[in-house]
Amino acid sequence: MIRAIAIDDEPPALRVLEKYCSKVELITLLKVFTRTDDAMKYLEKFPVDLIFLDIHMPAISGIDFIKSVKQDTMVIFVTAHSQYAVEGFNLNAIDFLLKPFSFERFQQAIKKANDFQALSTQSETFQEQYLFVRADYSLLKIPIADILFIEGLDDYIKIHIDKQKTVVARMTLKSIQEKLNNNTFFRVHRSFIVPLNRIDSVRNRIITISGTEIPIGNSYADTFFSVFRK
Repeated sequence: MIRAIAIDDEPPALRVLEKYCSKVELITLLKVFTRTDDAMKYLEKFPVDLIFLDIHMPAISGIDFIKSVKQDTMVIFVTAHSQYAVEGFNLNAIDFLLKPFSFERFQQAIKKANDFQALSTQSETFQEQYLFVRADYSLLKIPIADILFIEGLDDYIKIHIDKQKTVVARMTLKSIQEKLNNNTFFRVHRSFIVPLNRIDSVRNRIITISGTEIPIGNSYADTFFSVFRK
């Protein structure tokens, strides 16, 4: 289900969008706005998947508004001014609806948004399954499920992988941790990150993974044990 809002300074245009959205099961129109500042305040609290946006707004143009939105959100521009179409598509808009538009044309735009959302979800799932690291002058694809633990050595890291050669890459533990799921991988020492599902045992602040002993640092112990005990 696509969660959407609509922004247009003309109430009749908003009523058309509300009517059309009510007829399409793929989308839920959460709220409509005639002012961009009110819409921005809403977005800061409630992220959405899609914005229907009129380009010719009184306070700030729709083009400038979408550039200022911090979240990654799909946009369908809705306007009576066709000269803005090129600039709209340059911002990777999903579609450009020229007023007045039919329900059939509206459905085409929603299908594009739904297809894009589905493709993005598949891409995110793929990225969650693999870790991409530059090493040996190549971009390596490492199955996340096969990672035993990651060791930090100054500006280098060693990614220890089950039944595979250890990968050495020039990056920090902090940067590699940002690429990993924080609910699965934990920093347990200034020099080690471990996946919870690979831990064989924990004894006297020593983690054992596939025969390798990894110390638990004092500053990481409380957070690690609070999660590990669960």
